[in-house]
Amino acid sequence: MTIVVAILGMVLLTGCSAKQHAINQLENLSIDLRDKSAYYSIDQWEKAIDRFSKIRKKMAKYDYTPEERKRIGVLEGQCARYMAQGAKDGLLNGVQRVSGELQGIIEGILGRDWK
Repeated sequence: MTIVVAILGMVLLTGCSAKQHAINQLENLSIDLRDKSAYYSIDQWEKAIDRFSKIRKKMAKYDYTPEERKRIGVLEGQCARYMAQGAKDGLLNGVQRVSGELQGIIEGILGRDWK
């Protein structure tokens, strides 16, 4: 019986820590974008967009509390703002694929469907 309880506890802790880890990754991305994105190259923007997409896919696997969802929304909004600012400042000029993907991410966050 003790072994079953221990295994169940480990499974629950792993799930909670993975869920929190995804939020931490999003927070770290937001901080990186805030502090460094003004100096990003096209390659760095592509990596940031890829990182954002991977974090969102990971987060989709978990159920979050209303408080966690609010925090996630704030962090996603911050990331979108920094990405939009980067596009506005012309850092992505001439790279249609990346700017199109950025536009899609922003529209997805804002809940717009342009089909």
